[in-house]
Amino acid sequence: MAGSNGKQKTVRDMILSLGLIGLMAGVIYLFIPHDDSAPEIKKVDYRVELLTARRAASYPVAAPEGLSADWKATSVRFQGDDFDAWHLGFQAPDGEYVQVEQSTQKPSAFIDDASQGGKATKATQEIDGRTWTRYTGGRYDALVHEGDGATTVVAGTGSFDRLTEMAGALKMT
Repeated sequence: MAGSNGKQKTVRDMILSLGLIGLMAGVIYLFIPHDDSAPEIKKVDYRVELLTARRAASYPVAAPEGLSADWKATSVRFQGDDFDAWHLGFQAPDGEYVQVEQSTQKPSAFIDDASQGGKATKATQEIDGRTWTRYTGGRYDALVHEGDGATTVVAGTGSFDRLTEMAGALKMT
């Protein structure tokens, strides 16, 4: 039975090797930093882009005034190539996303894109002298105002209360 002793050694060595590899993997895992929290979103200053957009756009460009410091601007852009388009994105105090979109693009295509597939409801609301229509069903809920030379969409993952708060803070100049 000389052959069986060699097989036992091979199995034992394999088990010891697997145990050592598992132990080393555990040690490495302990020393690698783990941060499962969401990354800190950087705040952007949109004042220069806003001034540029207000000079270049064919309509009064909307931007919020008077929001609390808990609202954090995260993205901004103005494009004037095919049609004037203004975007201003925010992280709301509750961590949800709210964006202001304006464009002279055909309203149906623009609203579908800005609300990411939202459909008009029969609900409207009066905010700061403007009538806004609620859109739901897309990735974002939205408030839509057509007038002043452009379509304005306030959309995002935030509640309609957050969207209303943003729409109420918008000043168009």
